Amino acid sequence: MTAPRAPLALTLVRATAAVLAVLALAVTLWHGIDERGAALAFGVLIAVGELARWSGAEERESAPLAAAGALAYALLGENGGHPTHDGVPQIVAVVTAASLLGCVPHVAKGRGPTADHLTRRVLTVGFAAVCFQPLYGRGRLHEWAGDGPPYAALVVALLVLTALWDAVLAAAMAHARTRWPFGPLLRDELRGTLGIGSAVCATGAVMALAVAVAGLWALLVFSLPLLLTQLSFRRYAAVRATYRQTIASLARATEIAGCTPAGHARRVAALSRAVGRELGLSGPELTVLEYAALMHDIGQLSLVDPVHAGATATLAPADQRRIALLGGAVVRQTGVDAEVAVVVERQADPYREQPVSARIVRAVNAYEEKAREAGPGGPLKALEELRLGTARDYQPEVVESLARVLARDGLTLPLAG
Repeated sequence: MTAPRAPLALTLVRATAAVLAVLALAVTLWHGIDERGAALAFGVLIAVGELARWSGAEERESAPLAAAGALAYALLGENGGHPTHDGVPQIVAVVTAASLLGCVPHVAKGRGPTADHLTRRVLTVGFAAVCFQPLYGRGRLHEWAGDGPPYAALVVALLVLTALWDAVLAAAMAHARTRWPFGPLLRDELRGTLGIGSAVCATGAVMALAVAVAGLWALLVFSLPLLLTQLSFRRYAAVRATYRQTIASLARATEIAGCTPAGHARRVAALSRAVGRELGLSGPELTVLEYAALMHDIGQLSLVDPVHAGATATLAPADQRRIALLGGAVVRQTGVDAEVAVVVERQADPYREQPVSARIVRAVNAYEEKAREAGPGGPLKALEELRLGTARDYQPEVVESLARVLARDGLTLPLAG
């Protein structure tokens, strides 16, 4: 069994971050704090950024201001033209203390995965500081790049390297926690880095370079654009949440009309998304899959005689196809993304002619209906029926991915050998 390895791997990563933070704090307390003004300014900036962190957004960085401030501190070489000597332990210690302080309200309110958030922050800042501070302290950076544009380009390159490290770390932690495929997780993290992650990196580089020339007052000036960007992302996340709620409300129309059992669309959507993750679908593809799964039965609203209990999986192929086409037409009228309508329309096709999202929706819908009707032992019986239908109706890879997801959720299901 490989399931116990996931929490162990995640625990080891967290333990590494904790040991690094404790050692950094101990060394800093023993030797004292250098450049106290800079440490205080960056500490306040990071704490404020953590306080402004929002939960529930799908963005990869929920506290961009804190992330930019932490990266800028890790890459700080001069303060107003005077060399700094903060060192790696002090940088990690200040970032850790400020992040913990800023996370207190979130912990008190039970918001978000704070442990993983702090783990990433400590390990990412530690990576950036280890890459930059020893080279700067020994004068190697000035030997290689001198001053001006070459030095700025080197700082940006180190930030890009740090962003890649953070993406790999985040994907590895998510893989350890969920056992979803690492490749698609990394791809989603890198795609997220191109969004607000690029703004974080750019702001971190500009902050470090600006403080080197103008002093700590530059922090206030260059924090405002990122703060405005964060507010924009929060509004965008709120719009997306409202959009999803609208789709979920439309999907409930079949339940209210008595065409499908209560919660059917929600269960199919949740299980379809899990199967899509298992198969390596990207973030945008998972969103389309979830929306299509929520609305997969909406074509039944156009029927004069609704199907009993909404059990479309047992209908003749021609009837399934007609309901699917009616559903696609309804989805197109709602203004939802056309890709969602395509998945709804194609869910009744032979699986070799379907896009992967339609294959998933068809298999998961059939499983949910068959498991519900079979009573005790329903999951096992439903999965076996799906396996018997892999010649035409259900893709074998989708069915086995569904079995793995169900097994992870605590159901004892035999996997095909």
